[in-house]
Amino acid sequence: MSPTASIPAAIAPIAITQGDSAGIGPEIIAKAFAGSAQYLQGCFVVGELQTLRRATALVAHVCGGEQGIAQPIAVIDKPRDAWSMPPGTIPLLALPDLPGPQPYGEVSALAGEAAARCVTWSAQAALRGEIAALVTAPLHKEALSLAGVKFPGHTELLQAEAAAHAGVPLAEMPVRMMLANDELRTVLVSIHVSLREAIAAVTQPQVLQTLRITHAALSRHLGRAPRIGVAGLNPHAGEGGLFGEEEIAIIAPAIAQAGAEGMDVHGPFAPDTIFMRARNAPGHPGEFDVVLAMYHDQGLIPVKYLGVEKGVNVTLGLPLVRTSPDHGTAFDIAGRGVADADSLVEAVRMARSLAL
Repeated sequence: MSPTASIPAAIAPIAITQGDSAGIGPEIIAKAFAGSAQYLQGCFVVGELQTLRRATALVAHVCGGEQGIAQPIAVIDKPRDAWSMPPGTIPLLALPDLPGPQPYGEVSALAGEAAARCVTWSAQAALRGEIAALVTAPLHKEALSLAGVKFPGHTELLQAEAAAHAGVPLAEMPVRMMLANDELRTVLVSIHVSLREAIAAVTQPQVLQTLRITHAALSRHLGRAPRIGVAGLNPHAGEGGLFGEEEIAIIAPAIAQAGAEGMDVHGPFAPDTIFMRARNAPGHPGEFDVVLAMYHDQGLIPVKYLGVEKGVNVTLGLPLVRTSPDHGTAFDIAGRGVADADSLVEAVRMARSLAL
């Protein structure tokens, strides 16, 4: 059976945003459609025509030499048109007056503007029920800032769109970042803040809220309550208070409350060993379905160490499905044709599994 044989064409399609045009986003999109078209049936790109044409020309040159033929791009009028495109064709929903491709490897306000507009359109389409999910190619946070976007990344931008759609304050639309691959899942208490701010964010309400969001999201995905392991904040999870009181005063009470609410939660455990315990590898079934990490790097380094080509970023807590590759814009290799599209393909596969 083909990877998409069981996907009904009646379901809403999946949007892939082009990302920052100065980075590798458009390139990995072109590579994904060229090399893994069977996984991208019913997907379309939200972006700008010349940006995608430059990417397909680059991929054709790298993969086929001077005689390489660029993939055809079909401009579509509405998302569902993606289902009628022949294999090998990239469906593009071109947003009007979008800035075109910017020089590779350069931080640009125009690239930031284009990337943000693609994400905003796709989020609104998902909230209207016109698409089943969105997969976001990498954007550049400095470019977003130069463009006047007040949110530092995808997660915060999507949170704001969802809150506005629901007519609620931002605080009433709490979201969390999960990074996942076939071996390990981690969810973060805080996201894009300084380490000093991240430590301050480890409060009992924040930890408990993260546990609730994680439990709800993974219960839907797994069809059962997830086994959640919680990492401590301090070395050795505080060693009984010798290296810090956060585990005793904050994290353990949050875990106890989560358990009282019926969640399968354990910890806090030493951060330097919990990820090994949770890793689901051949001959080593993981003890936990997911690890709750106290801050960004604590949770993301273990997953990325297993291979950025396998990792997928998932936003939990939103009333829509959003996934992303677990790497950035890679300005240092943009335009060279060497970027790996595997993480994007994995992001599409995960988005589809979450949306079905």
